[in-house]
Amino acid sequence: MKAVICQEPEKLVIKEIDRPHTAPHEALVRIRRVGVCGTDLHAFKGRQPFFTYPRILGHELAGEIESVPEGNHGLKKGDRIAVVPYLECGQCIACRAGRTNCCVNLNVLGVHSEGGMCEYLPVPVDHLIPADGLDWDQIALVECLAIGAHAVRRAEIQPGEFALVIGVGPIGLGALQMARVAGARTIAMDISEPRLEFCKTKLGIDCAILADENAAAHLKEVTRGDFPTTVFEATGNAASMKKAVEYLSHTGRLIYIGLVKGDISLDDPEFHKRETTLLSSRNATPKDFADVIAALRSGKATTTGFVTHRAPLEDLPNQFDSWTLPGSGAIKAMVDVAG
Repeated sequence: MKAVICQEPEKLVIKEIDRPHTAPHEALVRIRRVGVCGTDLHAFKGRQPFFTYPRILGHELAGEIESVPEGNHGLKKGDRIAVVPYLECGQCIACRAGRTNCCVNLNVLGVHSEGGMCEYLPVPVDHLIPADGLDWDQIALVECLAIGAHAVRRAEIQPGEFALVIGVGPIGLGALQMARVAGARTIAMDISEPRLEFCKTKLGIDCAILADENAAAHLKEVTRGDFPTTVFEATGNAASMKKAVEYLSHTGRLIYIGLVKGDISLDDPEFHKRETTLLSSRNATPKDFADVIAALRSGKATTTGFVTHRAPLEDLPNQFDSWTLPGSGAIKAMVDVAG
């Protein structure tokens, strides 16, 4: 079968490799689409921590069941599925608490083990989520939307409250939509006016605010002086993560979705006077995947307009580098593997 391998930083090659065998607990998945994530781009550029080369990238996966082990798994050959790419140990303190997304010994497909930029992939049966009724692009986008869904679930949003999402890349777009599904009045903030326009025209959010020196004043006006009770920070930028507390209401909740390599400092008086609840949000759980699929099926969430760049698997080594450029305008790049 064909596979695209990140041989070393800034070097992708396409190779013929053997079709993988499956263990008794695994299904063989025929990969149809792969969404390209920031993790893949950082690995390509040599900036991904805990990463070893060579590696088959790709963890935003849409596929269909090629074969499934005997037993009552609720799956059959030909089923469309989304892949939960976080393989947990099942034994650590996080797993025992049911929080498999932050397993102490987490193994992420495409990062710690081989990913889905190939034609076939073995996946544990309990990491496959049925997604019949969705198209391949929608299914490949479930994982990045599920990260936003998990953050929203962590925030315990109440209907009618104002929720601000700072940074409206693919993860932020997922948080915006799932916050709206939870009943929040949604506000997007970004430094990119085209991204904000996308949020207004495609997602129907309540308000879009440019992240400039007037942002706090605009937020105060929109929320009638209260400021948002929930702020999701999805930029992965240390300066933005520090400033986010200034946009939060008193008694509010600040949720860091974005990840930065290094330290984050907070203005302690600003943090304390609000009696701020500070949360982090990592990855997603099968429930978050199921919630996103349900929202897409019902039309409460959408992926329309997300995919701005596309390439077949065979041409990926020629196009991948261009997607990393700041001026590429990419919201989400998609790899067509088959069909």
